[in-house]
Amino acid sequence: MFVGYARVSTTDQNLDLQQDALLAAKCERIFTDTASGAKTQRPGLIEALQCCRPGDSLVVWKLDRLGRSLPHLVETVRDLVAREIGFKSLQENIDTTTSGGKLIFHIFASLAEFERDVIRERTQAGLLSARTRGRKGGRPKGVDEKKQKAALALKNDPERSVKEICDILGISRNTYYKYTRSENKLTEAPQQIRQSENSANTAVTKVMKVELCLQVENNSKFVRGKGKVRNEIEQFILSQFAMEKLNNGRYILSIPYASDEELNGIIYDEIMAEAEHTADMRNCFIEADIVSMDDPDRSW
Repeated sequence: MFVGYARVSTTDQNLDLQQDALLAAKCERIFTDTASGAKTQRPGLIEALQCCRPGDSLVVWKLDRLGRSLPHLVETVRDLVAREIGFKSLQENIDTTTSGGKLIFHIFASLAEFERDVIRERTQAGLLSARTRGRKGGRPKGVDEKKQKAALALKNDPERSVKEICDILGISRNTYYKYTRSENKLTEAPQQIRQSENSANTAVTKVMKVELCLQVENNSKFVRGKGKVRNEIEQFILSQFAMEKLNNGRYILSIPYASDEELNGIIYDEIMAEAEHTADMRNCFIEADIVSMDDPDRSW
């Protein structure tokens, strides 16, 4: 069976041309969307993909009707091939049920991988160039200063929990710890200077051994990236903390810290937030729990 899919970006556009072409291609069912091609989660596309069974073919009038992102196109077609479902694009005369169509999509897959590598290299080169000129990325200073001051004021209230403060201000736990850590550095600096002047003693660094349970999932069944996400998290984030890899997504980490506030910041900012960002870059998400091995009642 041929399953057709048609899409327009706005309500001002008309689906008739695409639907007529799909009917002429003998599509028995046609699903439609009125949405941007940049969106990967479209109701009509999801229904069309769910409707397809092994031996069927998904048919579109033109490649850009399926999506405007080359990686998304490749991932969608790969998923169809894995389910023994063909893909046809009428305007480009592509049919993955033929050897020529398969060759074209192998080329597309190589181009998608090349595109990702080029973007990654350009980003890293740009960041390095900016750092050498003394420029730093991120939000400009002064943004949300009122929320930062409010967070610091509420922190001094012993009856307020971190969760309550985050709910009141509409911020995440990561943002809360960023705000409070920056304040602690400012207030602790004069004291640290006096201590360095009076003695040569330095702060004692402790090490907290924790167990991390990390689950990585794709945002949808049409996306494949969780394996790469886990590898990148292990290589670039967890390896900094003397990572010991166990089974079932569990890790032992050794985290050096000087204060509980710094420990919280490392866990929320340098581990969890960075892992979330890495997953989000590949259309995935994570679920993470960290428990102290010395004090099982202490968790994040």
